[in-house]
Amino acid sequence: MAKKRTKSKKTQQKNPFIESVKHYSTSERVHFVVGLLICFFTVYIGIAVLSFFFTGAADQSIVSNLEVSDLISKKGAVSNWAGIRGAYMADVIMNRWFGIPSLFLLFFMGSVGVKLMKLCKINLLKRFLICSILTIWGSLFLAFSFSWVGDGSFFYLGGQHGYLLSEWLVGNIGHIGVILLLLVGLILIAVFLSRQTVPVLQSRLSFGHFGKKTKEKSSDSSNSNNDNTGYDMPYDENEDDEPDDPDTENETGYTDNNPVMKEEFTVEVAKGEDDSYDKSELGTYDPRLDLSSYKFPEVNLLKKYDQSDKQVDMAEQNDNQKRIKKTLEDFGINIISIKATVGPTITLYEVIPDKGVRISKIRNLEDDIALSLSALGIRIIAPMPGKGTIGIEVPNKNPQIVSMESVVASRKFGESKYELPIVLGRTITNDVFMFDLTKTPHLLVAGATGQGKSVGLNAIIASLLYKKHPSELKFVLIDPKMVEFNIYEDIERHYLAKLPDMDHSIITDFNNVIDTLKSLCKEMDNRYDLLMKAHVRNISEYNAKFISRHLNPEKGHKYMPYIVVIIDEFGDLIMTAGKEIEMPIARIAQKARAVGIHMIIATQRPSTNIITGTIKANFPARIAFKVSSMIDSRTILDSPGANKLVGRGDLLFSQGNETTRVQCALVNTDEIEDIVGFIGDQPGFETAYKLPEVLDENQEGGVSSIDLSNRDPLFEDAARLIVIQQQGSTSLIQRKFAIGYNRAGRLMDQLEAAGIVGAFEGNKGRQVLITDEYSLEQKLNVLQN
Repeated sequence: MAKKRTKSKKTQQKNPFIESVKHYSTSERVHFVVGLLICFFTVYIGIAVLSFFFTGAADQSIVSNLEVSDLISKKGAVSNWAGIRGAYMADVIMNRWFGIPSLFLLFFMGSVGVKLMKLCKINLLKRFLICSILTIWGSLFLAFSFSWVGDGSFFYLGGQHGYLLSEWLVGNIGHIGVILLLLVGLILIAVFLSRQTVPVLQSRLSFGHFGKKTKEKSSDSSNSNNDNTGYDMPYDENEDDEPDDPDTENETGYTDNNPVMKEEFTVEVAKGEDDSYDKSELGTYDPRLDLSSYKFPEVNLLKKYDQSDKQVDMAEQNDNQKRIKKTLEDFGINIISIKATVGPTITLYEVIPDKGVRISKIRNLEDDIALSLSALGIRIIAPMPGKGTIGIEVPNKNPQIVSMESVVASRKFGESKYELPIVLGRTITNDVFMFDLTKTPHLLVAGATGQGKSVGLNAIIASLLYKKHPSELKFVLIDPKMVEFNIYEDIERHYLAKLPDMDHSIITDFNNVIDTLKSLCKEMDNRYDLLMKAHVRNISEYNAKFISRHLNPEKGHKYMPYIVVIIDEFGDLIMTAGKEIEMPIARIAQKARAVGIHMIIATQRPSTNIITGTIKANFPARIAFKVSSMIDSRTILDSPGANKLVGRGDLLFSQGNETTRVQCALVNTDEIEDIVGFIGDQPGFETAYKLPEVLDENQEGGVSSIDLSNRDPLFEDAARLIVIQQQGSTSLIQRKFAIGYNRAGRLMDQLEAAGIVGAFEGNKGRQVLITDEYSLEQKLNVLQN
């Protein structure tokens, strides 16, 4: 056994030189230094090449026949700004290589340096191909075009490469062949660089384009039903045969009697409905322009804790390793190796047991190991996913604070391209932990009282406030306890959404909660209608299409902000309203992901009557703070572990089959107040984001029971307003007469019963049945009699 164990140890040993090379090759600091050196070298060569244009003629006699070994002896004998070495390299690049197009290679070399320094994201393969193709084509083009430049010039514009290639091609395919080759190469480069090249070429080269003048001269064609734009438009078999109206716009966005269409205009025809319109003068839509002066919160609003340089207590780590090893050996378990990974609050000890040791045997020693370490509670992960080791998580005696400032200021969060990025804290390996809420897509948060749940919700909200513009994100905050979310009321006109008749944007009343959830279901259905009309699958595709002006706002299309619904104490709602709360939440969780509505529900009662099977089925991502029992942990995560957490923000994040232990970032009330104050002091929208109006069952049941003899005193004024504006909107009545939503709703019901407006049609607005004031006065006279 001793020999076998010795052999196993040898197999585990790794070459220190190879490990050192791997470490330095993957080190971010090494990458930055190498990138910096490459950038300096590129700048140096660039200066040498720039100087070559002014001093190349004077230096030509010195460097043209100079060998590399003679560089030192010729020191100071040239006029190039970069010295003898710069003059030599400039001559090689400009004369012996590709000439002026060699600058593309310098551009690529600089891109490599910038990429290594991580100053910006660059696709190096694509940039290499572009620079290489432009270098070769440009070298040939300059050499061929300026072949008349004789020996009087001190350098070849296309370099010797272009000169020799041009001579060879002319000798084989002639001057015409080279011209055609250059033209084809130019077209291929344009196609490769821009997606708009092919449509532009097709429109320029189409027969309809060449025949446009002929069509314009034809007097008969101007009176026909054919398209008079000068383009042959495709015939749509599903198109309705409607009479032509010279004052209406056709599907291209121009009037039918306009004989000429702008050449660069793009037409996109949908199968069921054409939502394209003229975007040639508008450019792309920017949703942030409504609040163009808005500034995102600054990082210095968050508190900084000076603990980043705190040294690891090696004595503690070594002592724990010895105790773990001794405890295992006392129970007859031999281990091959043990290593420690120190996190802010937890240290992970990874153990490789000897052959033949059952994993269950180590797992059963959890309490014994905790006793030997005098720890509050440890967690054993057997085996570690994808590692072939057994993990033993042990709390640190002196845990560090993970500040919100440290994770928000991190490069990972700053450079994140997530749609809804949430930075939660740091993992055991001290890495910043973040996820995209759109991929989650809904989140269940649970934990015992005082274990960090409220701080976690504030960290989630703060993450989104630091990354999303008010036009891109709205919150629906539901707070039955009435004390957790009231701090966010000052950003109502920036980030919050509510029903039109609600006085407060933070929802605390149970009846308002039910109405809000119903309204969110209606908002979800309305958004699905827009997605269907736009022929897209999700909110990202829809907004991209709207931003590129492929969807017409006059047809009801609009930019959709993400909506994040956060319910702080879900347990109170379930205990009070039961199915009235659970069913709309389940419906939203099942369908709302595609239209950008995401839910986060939190509870301090992780019991099966609160976190039901319906809720668990629709909330695959879960955060568990410390709970009191294994049963509660299984209720949240479907596995034990949350009962072994140490509290104070220690959490388990579960999504699918993966569970990650995270120390939640600390963001206190003062920091949230500073962030909210910074945002609230800036100009916002006129009102909070209005959710669709919701009618109660009596309103939805009809208006047959309404007594028109007992009309509201504002009935006639409201009727005149609706007819004049030709807009059947409850919010219009509410705004014009400065009345509450309930009274405005009753007025609208009376107008419907009187036959002035049509039935409720969701978020589209009611149809106004009377078209002029004279007809309205006759209707009012009949009602008075």
